[in-house]
Amino acid sequence: MRRLLEFVRRSRRANGSPPPEKTPAGLARRRCVMLVLALTSSAMAGDLQPAGFATTRTDLNAKDQARVIAVTRPTTDFSRPEPFELMQGGAGTSRKDVSRDSFSQSSANITFEEEGDFKLGNALSRKNWVSSPSSTQASDGLGPLFNERACQNCHLKDGRGRPPQGDPGTTSMFLRLARDASSVEEKAALADHEVLNFPDPVYGRQLQELAVPGLPGEGRMHIDYQERKVELTDGSVISLRKPSYSVDGLGYGPLDPRTTLSPRLTPPMIGLGLIEQIAPSDILAQADPDDRDGDGISGRPNIVRDSLNGELTLGRFGWKAQTASIRQQAADAFAGDIGISTLEEPRHWGDCTAAEAKCLAMPNGVQQRLGPVEAPPPVMDLVTFYSQNLAVPSRRDLDRPDVLAGKKTFYEIGCIACHTPKFVTRRDTPNKAQA
Repeated sequence: MRRLLEFVRRSRRANGSPPPEKTPAGLARRRCVMLVLALTSSAMAGDLQPAGFATTRTDLNAKDQARVIAVTRPTTDFSRPEPFELMQGGAGTSRKDVSRDSFSQSSANITFEEEGDFKLGNALSRKNWVSSPSSTQASDGLGPLFNERACQNCHLKDGRGRPPQGDPGTTSMFLRLARDASSVEEKAALADHEVLNFPDPVYGRQLQELAVPGLPGEGRMHIDYQERKVELTDGSVISLRKPSYSVDGLGYGPLDPRTTLSPRLTPPMIGLGLIEQIAPSDILAQADPDDRDGDGISGRPNIVRDSLNGELTLGRFGWKAQTASIRQQAADAFAGDIGISTLEEPRHWGDCTAAEAKCLAMPNGVQQRLGPVEAPPPVMDLVTFYSQNLAVPSRRDLDRPDVLAGKKTFYEIGCIACHTPKFVTRRDTPNKAQA
């Protein structure tokens, strides 16, 4: 408790955003004990208000709290798997046979009716949007600038994306554009968590390589690799590639000299609903900004401002934990990646800026009978439910000697200082499949 309160006091004095280092994320077992390792990068900045950031769990009685402490304690026995390690996503763990669709299965504990919503959400995530106007009034609104036409064109089989392999297409990878604060007003906005960074004045927050007919794309990501030889402990030599990034064929003039390029590879989708239900106190307990425990790791949760209610909350999603909820993450992807407006992100032109006037003048796909945005609430409800209930697969080969030996090494060399092995999700979550 004392360490957290000191962390809160220091954060009030902060004026900037230090580099991201660690946010715990993970997957869960029955009663959603997390046994799979996951990490979301994070940062800490500005004026943290303690209200709403509970330092203890109110969803557990004393007996259950003791059980949680016991089950999440790092193991010291590597001779056999831990109890419930097989069901690493809890009661929702998928026991389906391994296949190309292993990451696209629904949580095993949702109801028959909810399975229908899951399938509809899956269909919407696979749907290719088209430019406006079009003969199909349920799918138009693409762009005008965009990176892909469908969610699953980037989130390949709901798994991790991949960088280009010789093909110039960058389907599951794009460049984030950002610059630091350059004025007193911008620095104040950062300190107050109103923003996390600032977009390029012409190209916005990400490079969108594709565009609807009649409009040029913003440019093409270019990757150069520098080969580097590395000698391993057994004397063998391997070659690693160090990438560097640039942009070719800029369509709307030069980038701002202050703009930085940051590559983004689509993350896997499984277990996101479980991460959403980790108790805030369990995340805040990992905070160690001054490395008081001497393990070389300085954990800083990212505090963001909820775009709908304006309140400060924990960031959980995205490579830098910049988004608080799965629904907001989906809305951001609709807007930035596909150019589709939602009530959460109502700009029909997506990431187009004032400098891209022709983009702003293009027609949108709003159907007034369905609402004021291109993806109305029923669409967002289904896509969000689908994203929350993509099941974690059961563990494979967890009792093999080499797997157990690898786990022991993982613990002994300190990997768990960042990759928190286990969490227990909240009992009071509104979605009982994650409780």
